[in-house]
Amino acid sequence: MGGGYHTSWKAPPDHRKDPAYRASGRRMDFTQAVHDRRSTLGWTTAELARRADLPEADIEAIEESDVDPTLELIERLATALEAGTSPEFRFEDLAA
Repeated sequence: MGGGYHTSWKAPPDHRKDPAYRASGRRMDFTQAVHDRRSTLGWTTAELARRADLPEADIEAIEESDVDPTLELIERLATALEAGTSPEFRFEDLAA
């Protein structure tokens, strides 16, 4: 009898078209990018908060995907994370 843990989870195609689902994915990508860069620099959330002039609770909320990032927040974090003052944005052709 088969049992055990799920090794993967696939969202139904109609869910992938839902704007809320897609926004959630972008928040998770942003969260991961902030966490990865902070970790690469060897900083704690407190250190990033100090450099970004934000409360540490805000950094923790960002890293838990509880924040919809504004352009102002993205630019502030880019500067604090020593990644420049203008994050790169690009559009890719998904038709390929």
